[in-house]
Amino acid sequence: MKITNILTPLLLICFITTVSFAKPKPKVLIFCKTAGFHHESIAVGIPAIIKLGNENNFDVDTTTNSVKFTTANLKQYAAVIFLSTTGDVLNNEQQTAFEQYIKSGKGFVGIHAATDTEYDWPWYGNLVGAYFKSHPAKQQEANLNVIDRGFPATNHLPATWRRLDEWYNYKWIAPDLQVLIKIDEKSYQGGENGDNHPMSWYHSYEGGRSFYTALGHTDASYADPLYLKHILGGIKYAIGKK
Repeated sequence: MKITNILTPLLLICFITTVSFAKPKPKVLIFCKTAGFHHESIAVGIPAIIKLGNENNFDVDTTTNSVKFTTANLKQYAAVIFLSTTGDVLNNEQQTAFEQYIKSGKGFVGIHAATDTEYDWPWYGNLVGAYFKSHPAKQQEANLNVIDRGFPATNHLPATWRRLDEWYNYKWIAPDLQVLIKIDEKSYQGGENGDNHPMSWYHSYEGGRSFYTALGHTDASYADPLYLKHILGGIKYAIGKK
């Protein structure tokens, strides 16, 4: 018998085994419903995140429809991204489904106005980590101090990152956050949180993983390689990828 006749079925078995046990790509859901101010940057943020998914082996769905927040539908996603959501975007049943989703060990990413969302739902406030209060009248350049460069969202950033954006002040900040970036209020006008003014953080919450960045108001953010790697690192953390 020829050696090739013996190898062919063995190679076929190996191929079938590899296909059978291949892990499906993780999938994330971008949720961008707005019940208050609508950020124009959502329109460029969505394709930018889809491109990150294509380049980094995760799939991306997107919706503004809160009826997608059911236990059965959310089950397919490794993380949900609130991209500049505003106001009251989920009803009581949808809130319960999302709470169960996070408690099952899944992930959350909040971008920019995600802290300007669901003020009457304390569970969400603790998940995202803060509630928006105000911002200066105009966008300004400011110095961001990267205080934790050992995290996927910040390990590529300089110790001081100077950039133009809309800088949020907070009326409430959760006490258990692992802060990644603080803003230097002496480097711009209109800061109201003093020396402890976080701009990005992560934490474990009720069995799930949460990452937030206040950055991302401007359209230009979603063409900035440093910013894109910043949110990519947050997404990887949220979906459980190292």
